[in-house]
Parts: sequence; structure tokens; C-alpha cells
Amino acid sequence: MLEISGVTRRFGGVQALSGVDLTISPGGITGMIGPNGAGKTTLFNCISGILPISGGEIRFLGQRIDGLRPDQISRRGLVRTFQIARGFPRLTVLESLLLYGADQPGESLAAALIRTRASIRREEALVEKACKLAERLKLSHVLGNKASDLSGGQKKLLEIGRAMMRDPQMLLLDEPMAGVNPSLIRDIGDRLISIAEDGVTIVLIEHQMDLIARLCQHVIVLADGRRMIEGTFDAVAGNTEVQNAYMGARR
Repeated sequence: MLEISGVTRRFGGVQALSGVDLTISPGGITGMIGPNGAGKTTLFNCISGILPISGGEIRFLGQRIDGLRPDQISRRGLVRTFQIARGFPRLTVLESLLLYGADQPGESLAAALIRTRASIRREEALVEKACKLAERLKLSHVLGNKASDLSGGQKKLLEIGRAMMRDPQMLLLDEPMAGVNPSLIRDIGDRLISIAEDGVTIVLIEHQMDLIARLCQHVIVLADGRRMIEGTFDAVAGNTEVQNAYMGARR
């Protein structure tokens, strides 16, 4: 589904990605782990079009996407979230979800002024979809609240909800549990399992190894801007090179 071949990314004299090669197959949740500075978020930024690559190729569903704008990549069904939940703090939860709905004829000036039947029907459909997503993500009770008033965990759920409004085929989630109250972490994990069961392929960056072990069928380890190893969580966790990358080699 996603093919990354020899991808490099330089920041001046710093080589953040040094020829990353990996593939993501359709279905399930794939974990991406590695020590700080391994290049995980940089790789997500390159895949999603936020950063141009310095070399290599990125293909999604068989088509090259490196060089495309983020909005063009999103329209193809590959959507990402960020470590720090972003959005418009003065919008309500419902408005935030509606903003990300695709195919909105009312966005054109003429349709917005005339209020055509097509734009009204589409708006009604998006409202229904947003309300169902909010219910699924346990945000129904805060639909009228401003995004700035949400807790850290609720903001993360809203970020996931906004991404789901795009009807993605693949979700790149960058530390969706960071800064979340421990009481909400399991709930967010359950929501991700449910989304994956509906056929959305998820790639997850996360530092909490217990979550990776619980959620991910396949784990990829990055270190020094390269893919070090991949496999099941048990196989990866028991690998000496992985242990050294996280904790340093024993002298």
C-alpha cells in the first residue's frame, strides 16, 4: 500500500533520513518506533508532503506521491495527524469536524450565496457523519464546546476525528497518546482498533511500548535515519540491536 525506497532527507549538513526502505501492507495497525532523533516524524513529514525528500521515491497505492502538496496527498486517501493537536481553537467540536469534510459544494461563492439543494444535502450529510464520528470517539457530549476547552485526550480524539472526516485509506498517527491522561489512553487505543477493523490502515508512532505491544500486529524500528529491523513486537523487543539503540550498548 505504501512503498518507500531509498528516501533521504538532509537539513543542511545533517542527514535526518539516510536511505529508508520499507513497505506497509494494507490492513491493521503498524507501529513505528525508535529512539529520539531516529527520523520517525521526519519520515511522516516527507510521506505527507510537508517536507520534500532529498532523494528516493515514495509510492502510495502504486503512484508516486513525493513532490505532491499535502492537500493532494490527503485527497488520495493518505491522511496524517501531528504530535501536538492542531486546529482552530474558537471553532466548536462540530465545526472543527465539518471543516474537514470532503466534497463541499458550499465552499464555492455562488453555491454559498444561492444555497443550492446539492449544497444543502451535502451539508446535512456531513453533519450526520460528524455526529456519528463524535459518538464513536466519545465526543458527543462536547460537540458544542470550543476546541480550546477540550482536555488533552479529547483534543487528540478530535484530531483523529478530523482525519476520519476525509475518509482515509491510510492514517499516519504521530504520537496520538502524547500528553493524554492515562485514564483516556486505553479508550483511544480501543477507538484505533475499531477504525482499523473498518479497513483503515494505520501507521502509528508511539513511545509507550505497552501500547505498541497491544495495538500493533507489525512493528518497524528506525534508528539513525534508517530502518533497522521489523517484525512482531516480541521479535523486535528481544533484538539486541534494538535494545542497544534505546539504552546504549553495555560496556
